[in-house]
Amino acid sequence: MKHSAIAAAMLFALPLAAMAEEGVPEAGATAPKAPQTAQERKEANAAKLAGLVRFVGESCKEARPDYERFKSVVAAMGVDLDAISKGELLMRSMGYTEAYRKNVDESCRKAQEMFGEKGTAIPGLVLRKAS
Repeated sequence: MKHSAIAAAMLFALPLAAMAEEGVPEAGATAPKAPQTAQERKEANAAKLAGLVRFVGESCKEARPDYERFKSVVAAMGVDLDAISKGELLMRSMGYTEAYRKNVDESCRKAQEMFGEKGTAIPGLVLRKAS
């Protein structure tokens, strides 16, 4: 239950670069469909988290994701990990990864601040790499 509460808090606390980039769609593009049901919102937020974890694993020099913690948080959110590993949710999570890459240093700093060992959203999701 604690993970579920933390995950819910994280839904409102994920203002990393990706969310800032979501703003207005390019000319001629359509905005992504807003989640309607509670489950769709959970899946959308799990996709955001998956994008963050992928970004940290690929781009942050000083940090690494805790994949076991990620899996437990996603499960606590009530989302099947398989659901965010394919199809539209996979593509959405990859979009977040790309958005985080637009400002790697800032995104890594925010990821550590929000998801690091003493993070404000989900502590322990992002760990410091061993020297």
